Amino acid sequence: MSPFLVLSLVLGYFVVLVGISWFTSRNADTQAFFTANRKSPWFLVAFGMVGATLSGVTFISVPGEVGNTAFSYLQFVFGNIVGYWLVAGILLPLYYRLNLVSIYTFLDQRFGNSSYKTGSFFFLISKLVGAAFRLYLVATVLQIAFFDAFDIPFTVTVIVTIALIWVYTFKGGIKTIVWTDTLQTFFLVSAVIFTIIAISRTMNFDFPELAERISSHSNSQIFFWDWRTGDNFFKQFFAGMFITIVMVGMDQDMMQKNLTCKNKKEAQKNMIVFSLSFLAAVFLFLCLGVLLYIFAEQAGITIPQTTDELYPLIALNHLSLPVGIAFLLGITAAAYSSADSALTALTTAFSVDFMKIDNYEEQKRRSIKKRTHIMFSVLLIVVILVFRAISNESIVVAVFTVAGYTYGPILGLFVFGMYTKKKVKDRWVPLVGITSPVICFFISTYSEQLFNGYTFGFELLILNGLITILGLWLISKNKF
Repeated sequence: MSPFLVLSLVLGYFVVLVGISWFTSRNADTQAFFTANRKSPWFLVAFGMVGATLSGVTFISVPGEVGNTAFSYLQFVFGNIVGYWLVAGILLPLYYRLNLVSIYTFLDQRFGNSSYKTGSFFFLISKLVGAAFRLYLVATVLQIAFFDAFDIPFTVTVIVTIALIWVYTFKGGIKTIVWTDTLQTFFLVSAVIFTIIAISRTMNFDFPELAERISSHSNSQIFFWDWRTGDNFFKQFFAGMFITIVMVGMDQDMMQKNLTCKNKKEAQKNMIVFSLSFLAAVFLFLCLGVLLYIFAEQAGITIPQTTDELYPLIALNHLSLPVGIAFLLGITAAAYSSADSALTALTTAFSVDFMKIDNYEEQKRRSIKKRTHIMFSVLLIVVILVFRAISNESIVVAVFTVAGYTYGPILGLFVFGMYTKKKVKDRWVPLVGITSPVICFFISTYSEQLFNGYTFGFELLILNGLITILGLWLISKNKF
């Protein structure tokens, strides 16, 4: 694909996003930036959340991982669905009843300021790392497709990528993102469907044969029952459920979108419809993964050592130009749909939780918001470059590994706060939050020796949360 065509597509896409930003951010104040004035249509939020949840990680890593783990990821997604329903039934009513902007304000009301800052701090770390992983993917693709042709360093690619996101989010914030996410979801899902159709036609598969080839392939196995492996169904299912509760229900990024709906009932409808749409989208990605391996085998294409590179390799080099264009638009949409909301959520959490932006007049709020937005943009650049220097595993695994360590304390804090009536010695909560991941890391590292060959997968999050709950119980005081 011509580098100039790539540049034209990215710039054209960016122009559309800026146009949406201009339209949605007119007369927007900081309240609109943080809550969209709670006027977002629920169906728009539901559709847009599909793209934000899938992100570049799913777009590239999930199809590639099919060659290593088959359809086992679907076990994890089944757990996700139950998690979404629990969030809709338990957490959304709590957040709407308390009228929260930052969801970590709940911890302040329940335990105190140190607990509040601990929860928000772990979110900031988790989201910063997760967003950097996702942006690393799109920056790598853009580097290969365009910037390498002009010997432009990867650092410049990253800076340009973050700058584009900053330009269309710095004013409208979540009010703009609700609308841009809708467009981005359309592009990324369309890209997958278009690629599946293109590969099917190249190999002369009609729909019945396509379905038969996918279902009968060795990589289409869904359920795994060996309790000692990380692919075990129960490990995957419960890890998926708890990760969703934490990475959606206790995550400022995803909840900020839900809290832009008009009321609790509309937010709950949004969550249910979104969960089913998400399941369908992930299934499409897994089917695409099988097709990529079938196509590579028939075309004599060597599978890359890093499976994340399989989809870009085939789409950009072995299929038609329209497929390459669809892929590029899809990966760009996938990256921006998660990164823009992540940047806005980071700005919101830090501004509300640490800078206490609500205590100031509007002019001062704008200044705090702007400086915070720039700060996290710079931090994203730094973390992406660090990750590029040390990365040596599939990004989809890396993201959830990090999540298991950083979201565990958040899970423990919320569960202990919601389902016990105990107070805690608030000043000791940060120590519990730091100690829990350290203990969890030690147990995970030596699990095979300690537990007769047992290895931890995504259920690491559950262990971390339980250790946090135990720590909070040890520093608890009398009941209310």
